[in-house]
Amino acid sequence: MLANESKAAHVHRVFSQIAKRYDLMNSVLSFWQHKLWRHFAMRTMALKPGDSALDVACGTGDWTLSLARAVGKSGTVVGIDFVEEMLEVAKKKVAARQMDDTITLLPADAMKLPFENNSFAVATIGFALRNVSDVVTVLREMTRVVQPGGQVVSLELSKPESKLFRSVYYFYFYKILPIIGLLAVGKKEPYAWLPESLTTFPDRKGLEALFREAGLTDVKSYALTGGIAALHVGRKAEE
Repeated sequence: MLANESKAAHVHRVFSQIAKRYDLMNSVLSFWQHKLWRHFAMRTMALKPGDSALDVACGTGDWTLSLARAVGKSGTVVGIDFVEEMLEVAKKKVAARQMDDTITLLPADAMKLPFENNSFAVATIGFALRNVSDVVTVLREMTRVVQPGGQVVSLELSKPESKLFRSVYYFYFYKILPIIGLLAVGKKEPYAWLPESLTTFPDRKGLEALFREAGLTDVKSYALTGGIAALHVGRKAEE
């Protein structure tokens, strides 16, 4: 991070640099498991045709597309991100799959969502919660725009719970991944940031506590692939 650079500015700069390579590097980062994790998330959420969904920090749009397939043509999906370069990749995917009628992509800040209260059946955020300036603020905003009884869902990298596996994964994450990033994009900084972003991020149980602090109820979490990722689901209280 540059001197006097805010976290938001740093994240914007990093992801604007890697947008075109993000999907490939996301596979490398997750040991090619991220698609399986997303399938598990979708099964857990159990969306219905006609539902409305918000994908916060949608990036290149893979989860946005999964949400659109689940809610069908009678449903609506909005994806927001504050990095235009990521949205441009997402827009191309949406157009290629002819899902423009279901999906709307907008530039917006996760810290201050531009939507009315109780607008969506579900709000998701994938592999981005550790990059925001204030986790609880984002979760509260997601809770605000979800309908009573609706779900707030995070799929995020986490910290392996086995000490042995954690040591192996951290060696890969902190030592090998930045080198792979250097070879892939010609710059080490973007993929040095990804491990750094996890260092101070809470573990699975710690993130559960932040979900509750944000006002969510019935909070559940699931460790995935030995805990290198976690799915968190909370519900907005019924009015």
